[in-house]
Amino acid sequence: MDMFPCFTRLASLLLICASSAWASPGIIINEDDSHFFGSRSPEQMTVDGLNAFVDQYAGTRVSHLFLCPNAKKASYRSAVWDAIWDFKGTQQQPQEEFAKKWVENARLLYERGLDPYAMWIARCREKGISPWISMRMNDVHNADDVDCYIHSSFWREHHEYWRVPEGKGSWVERAFDYGLPEVRAYHMVFIRELLERYDPDGLELDWMRFGYHFKPGREAEGCELLTQFMKDVRALTKEWAVKRGHPIQLGARVPTHPDAATGLGMDGVRWVREGLIDMLVPTPFWATSDFDIPIELWRERIGGAAKGIVLAAGQEILLQAYPGAKQIGNDLRSVRGFAAAHFHRGADQIYLFNYMDPEPMQGPPGSYRALLEHGLALDDVMRLSRRCPVTYRDTVPAGMSNGAALPVDPAKGGEFRIYIGAAPKNGAAAFVVGLTKPAPPEGPAFDVSVNGKSCPRAASAPDASAFPGAACALAFDCPLDALKDGYNAVRIRQAEAPAGQQVIWAELTIP
Repeated sequence: MDMFPCFTRLASLLLICASSAWASPGIIINEDDSHFFGSRSPEQMTVDGLNAFVDQYAGTRVSHLFLCPNAKKASYRSAVWDAIWDFKGTQQQPQEEFAKKWVENARLLYERGLDPYAMWIARCREKGISPWISMRMNDVHNADDVDCYIHSSFWREHHEYWRVPEGKGSWVERAFDYGLPEVRAYHMVFIRELLERYDPDGLELDWMRFGYHFKPGREAEGCELLTQFMKDVRALTKEWAVKRGHPIQLGARVPTHPDAATGLGMDGVRWVREGLIDMLVPTPFWATSDFDIPIELWRERIGGAAKGIVLAAGQEILLQAYPGAKQIGNDLRSVRGFAAAHFHRGADQIYLFNYMDPEPMQGPPGSYRALLEHGLALDDVMRLSRRCPVTYRDTVPAGMSNGAALPVDPAKGGEFRIYIGAAPKNGAAAFVVGLTKPAPPEGPAFDVSVNGKSCPRAASAPDASAFPGAACALAFDCPLDALKDGYNAVRIRQAEAPAGQQVIWAELTIP
């Protein structure tokens, strides 16, 4: 019997099923390797406790749960990597309460014969949520402390496998160097175990934990190595898709700008063009959400192959106006602003990272629940109040600008390009700034304009506590007929600004 037509029909069926899983925009939530275990009691380490975690998302706008089983160790009893509760040599057991609960609860589930990831995958399918496994490819939390409980024995025993052997600078100096075959083999073994052990709808390789994978200056060679690595993983997911009888898609998280991604060895454009992945998530690392992800540039570079993948805009939980500035969490309005802008730019989905229960966001109690239940459909985010703050790119290669536009000396003046999506047709809009010094009503006037049209100072001032580090905040009314789809150029200047005055926050808001 000729098996080729049968295989072709199966492959076509798998492709149709994969496409239907992304039929309409929902919300993608990433659950990290520690949060569930560290935020629950031992009494919740049961079948009911595991099911309750998934059930909170059932019937909401959450369409996909991405379940992360690892950092340097696995949060289950792996046959090929250390488990989070394995301690060897001089390695310290955790003392901090959250970490102790993580270790103890993960071990307790193992002792009770409960595999959380297998159970979550099954429960997701029962509740109509698509389950994925998300593998962190190079996590270096606490890398300054070699004896920290979080580190694997492989990492602790092989400093020669670090990007900068015996590195003493930033955490990422002690990330694994994927230029070494031993490092690639070590991670490939874990990928094989994940696919053999679990039955997800997809596997995501999270290259943004922590985003630096090669010795400084060796990233160009790294591009070739990671592309081959992705080819090898793609072959595995295809093999297991046939065994499981359903699609196992492959996704990747990479830096927000295609040049940053390629410059750090993560050639997401090529991966899509060569058919190696089904989903690409341009995303920041952690320091801030990036409100200027050039989705349209990704589509232009990818070309016609973009029609065959899901391009998801990744949003972090934090906001930071510029490197070193104080951070604050996103609220409902800023999440809507992010969604409005990036759907307008061509994103297929919104992917939320570190948005873990019960209340990860700024704003009143219930904000997270409201996000889950109401979702981020384009029609909704366009008609509701939203914010578009000025941020920057937190992960770029050496020599590439991070795009930071703040802080600004108002006496010298500054200009911001802010992407808002489609311009509002009615209602109101404002430009809001946070300042390091008070600005009394009788003080020197500000000259503010949007796309060349003057914006008068608003009668009431926003609450400065909403803008980290600001001593005061001011709002300026923006004429609706001045606003444009996409980018809007906003200028600010104060001819006689007080000495030391700085603009440290800026955003366009649509109340």
